[in-house]
Amino acid sequence: MATYSDERAAQILTALLKEHGIRKVIVSPGSTNIEFVFNGQNDPYFEVYSSADERSAAYIACGMAASSGEPVVLSCTGATASRNYYPGLTEAYYRKLPVLAVTSSQLVGRVGRMIPQVTDRSRQPADVVRKSVHIPVVESEEDEWSSNLLINEAIIALRQGGGGPVHIDLTSEYYKSLYDVKSIKPVRPVRLHDDVRGLPSIPKGRTAVFVGAHLPWTERLTNAVEAFCDRHDAVVLCDQTSNYSGAHAVYPQLVCEQSMYDFPLRHMDLLIHIGEISGSYLSVSPKSVWRVSRDGRLADPFHALEAVFEMEEASFFEAHAGAEAVAEGSQPTYLQQWRDEVARIEGKVPDLPFSNIWVARESAGMVPEGSVVHFGILNSLRAWNLAPTPANCKGFCNTGGFGIDGCVSSLIGSSLALPDALHFGIVGDLAFFYDLNSLGNRHIGSNLRVMLVNNGCGTEFKMYSHTAFQFGEEADGFMAAAGHYGARSRDLVKGYATALGFEYLSAAGKDDFARASRRFFDPEPAERPMVLEIFTDPVDESSALQKMRSLGSPAKGAIKNVAKGILGESGTRKLKSLFGK
Repeated sequence: MATYSDERAAQILTALLKEHGIRKVIVSPGSTNIEFVFNGQNDPYFEVYSSADERSAAYIACGMAASSGEPVVLSCTGATASRNYYPGLTEAYYRKLPVLAVTSSQLVGRVGRMIPQVTDRSRQPADVVRKSVHIPVVESEEDEWSSNLLINEAIIALRQGGGGPVHIDLTSEYYKSLYDVKSIKPVRPVRLHDDVRGLPSIPKGRTAVFVGAHLPWTERLTNAVEAFCDRHDAVVLCDQTSNYSGAHAVYPQLVCEQSMYDFPLRHMDLLIHIGEISGSYLSVSPKSVWRVSRDGRLADPFHALEAVFEMEEASFFEAHAGAEAVAEGSQPTYLQQWRDEVARIEGKVPDLPFSNIWVARESAGMVPEGSVVHFGILNSLRAWNLAPTPANCKGFCNTGGFGIDGCVSSLIGSSLALPDALHFGIVGDLAFFYDLNSLGNRHIGSNLRVMLVNNGCGTEFKMYSHTAFQFGEEADGFMAAAGHYGARSRDLVKGYATALGFEYLSAAGKDDFARASRRFFDPEPAERPMVLEIFTDPVDESSALQKMRSLGSPAKGAIKNVAKGILGESGTRKLKSLFGK
């Protein structure tokens, strides 16, 4: 019976090589690579060859890969051993040969500390390998997930885009290892598909499409997704930046935000993920995730990635739209189940304090059709995800870098590119003042309208759900950066905006907002751009969020399980410390 090293990183690499059908391994002697070599020589799956000279080993791998057409693995230790791979890997690079160089190393913190046999492998010459990844010692679930993904990514790169050599730097604590593990626990291989011919079938069960931040949809893509959803009883889960306005859209945030409610619909068999980084932090639990994107990257925010489709989104959905349907039975469609659940939770929403969430729910239906809306990250986007705007509006947010800077400038840029469309910006005070200078741009037109929610601090850090909440007023000084920019001065923004030629409106309560909003959301063209400044209190902001997240009805005994499933063990312990339960 085969035995393996107990070093988890070496186990993951060994198992994924098998999952991807890679057998040929050329090893050179050393210490740090003992774990990986031990696994290979003790598992009859692998064809293991020896070469004392790493330079020769790399060229042997070139010849073997060229003749067999199969990927070939190299394994060496630290010191100068890995440097001797460079000539052969250069040859492989220019011939696009699938050679995987696994260099085993000591802990990264030892680099440059005058420790014997430790070299820096963080940078590789441009024409030696197509991709280089570093695998740390695996000590946590996060390490496990990340390492699994990185190794899959490296193995896929051997063939992707024409193929070529790839480097894995595998950290080892060989001096601590045991070699008595009887079997390797399962790993999750990720498959790459780059041809619409021969795509895997949609599995039976619940299927959802999640759309992250997405540029405006083409008619072709919309039609393809509609046909796919009709065929496979699928639902399209959206946020404000998804820009999908088809018949299968559901905005799930109100349901997903319920902190202690494990609603059955969140457990789906397949989630098809398109678009870019989302600010919705969607709380769903798919068995499997398929990522569809032209970049072919292994993006895995749901920790369940099994396949990547490197192709046009429309091509993927068109290919599956004509496939055999998998829906069964006479139960309500998955789409209708989602809509019923959203409506049920919506019916429980109580009266909310004056806050970003309250404003969003009052305003969403007032946004003129065809408008473009830009959101600030976190509190603003989250609030408006709970209150979708009209389907034919476009929504954007700077979720790419996910910083507070530049949201007003991006809004201005969009308003200049589309001068005939009304542009609304929803932004908090820190983000607004961070980007304040942009309001002085001389190109700004009358189609620009900025809603500033001014609560005098970074409200995100004052929310009951944030780790900084436990510090109370102590969080104000530095974590939440309270008191800057006039500490909610009623004159600062008013003076600045009016001096720049903006029409200024304000609201400090619900009645004020009712009056100001009619003007702010007036669909008729205005003579000047507008700023609507809304003064809220962080306490009310937190209270509104807590109320919105407490609408679900958890089953008996479910709270602990839900918390653990969503937050993990550490998050569950933190909740207990905060609330004493």
